[in-house]
Amino acid sequence: MQIHEPHDSDDWLEHALRSDASEHRTSYLADQGFTERVMAQLPRPATLPAWRRPAIAALWLIAAVAGIIALPGLFDDAFRAAVALLLRHRVSLFDLAMAFLLLGAAAWSGLIYAMRGD
Repeated sequence: MQIHEPHDSDDWLEHALRSDASEHRTSYLADQGFTERVMAQLPRPATLPAWRRPAIAALWLIAAVAGIIALPGLFDDAFRAAVALLLRHRVSLFDLAMAFLLLGAAAWSGLIYAMRGD
């Protein structure tokens, strides 16, 4: 918890509460072990088992392989269409500029998202 310095816009009550908190910030309150007893009674935080993440990844992999095996014609057609689109498309200067613009926008968006001050 941060205690901020009083600002001009704060009212007198905020100023009084903040100054009182700064006076007693380091003082110890003897509770005869009450806090320790309460913390001992709290349940442990729920944690996921260590095997869960690899199991989910394996299930997704099995599902993907099963889909490819079950629909070989669909996968083959989609792959051939993607390759044909990439190989037969003539790349112009405008296409390159738009690709760089989109990549730059994605990079800057990611940077701004990572630097946010939440």
